[in-house]
Amino acid sequence: MIRATSARRLRGNRRSGAAPKVVALGGGHGLSASLAALRRITQDLTAVVTVADDGGSSGRLRDELGVLPPGDLRKALAALCGDDEWGQTWSRVIQHRFTSKGEMHGHAVGNLLIVALWEQLGDPVAALEWVARLLGAHGRVLPMSAVPLHLEALVRGHDPARPMDTRTVRGQAAVALTPGEVLRVNLVPGDPPAVPQAVQAVLDADWVVLGPGSWFSSVIPHLLVPELADALTQTRARRVLTLNLVPQPGETDGFSPQRHLEVLARHAPKLTIDVVLADEAAVPDRPSLVEAAERLAGRVELARVAAPDGPRHDPELLAAAYDRIFRMHGRIGPWR
Repeated sequence: MIRATSARRLRGNRRSGAAPKVVALGGGHGLSASLAALRRITQDLTAVVTVADDGGSSGRLRDELGVLPPGDLRKALAALCGDDEWGQTWSRVIQHRFTSKGEMHGHAVGNLLIVALWEQLGDPVAALEWVARLLGAHGRVLPMSAVPLHLEALVRGHDPARPMDTRTVRGQAAVALTPGEVLRVNLVPGDPPAVPQAVQAVLDADWVVLGPGSWFSSVIPHLLVPELADALTQTRARRVLTLNLVPQPGETDGFSPQRHLEVLARHAPKLTIDVVLADEAAVPDRPSLVEAAERLAGRVELARVAAPDGPRHDPELLAAAYDRIFRMHGRIGPWR
């Protein structure tokens, strides 16, 4: 059982030598949760972010300017901001959305800043590094691909009147809220290039963290980029999969914790997981989860990581859980 530990104690418990190199993959609020925790325990942190968002401000910018959707990248940068006045001020600024009756309505300041730097520098990775320096971010943020992607899902029962029929739903925003059962997702184009720095970060890491987050639209897409998927199977890093606290309405309605592992394995049959981290109150059937984790060559760690005020991860509790996992199951030595 992993118990809560203060941030000061976490820092004091770090082993001598360099902090672990950690790469976190995902998008949206789930990735923000893991980054807010991980930045408390390591100085060497890289976020690799999905680029299939097609809704809201991000969707409008990608449609009008042909750029990568900046929204999930912005959220990751905000999560890496420090707890001091500078970091918290900039975090609020880049998350701020304009309210108006005109075309600026709903646009986030950070989205506009990121796109402006992309146009100025012509290099998405360099532009994100400039934004990170401005914010004083505790880590770096990389897109998983240098081209904007579309998400497609094969859904059974999308029409309640025809529950056994399947149809294709296109677009991350539509997939996230689709009625019916998502059977499989894929990316368009189907063989997208990975950002080289993201691939190298995975290969050089000590730990790779997948999840929490929208399973089909934020977590699994990374496994559908061939170069990134190959890096995830070839890296010497150990892999921790963080499960969600509750199923997501629409996308994973009715999913048990073990079902999340099963659909992950269906999309990436070569991938193995070393540790499956779950909130202790969100696992009603621990033996079934253990069995599912073992099929991925991993083991289950249960911890209290949920915030007391709702279904979200508490950054301090999640940091304590990651810290103990990293210390108990270090990179060097036998594992399986």
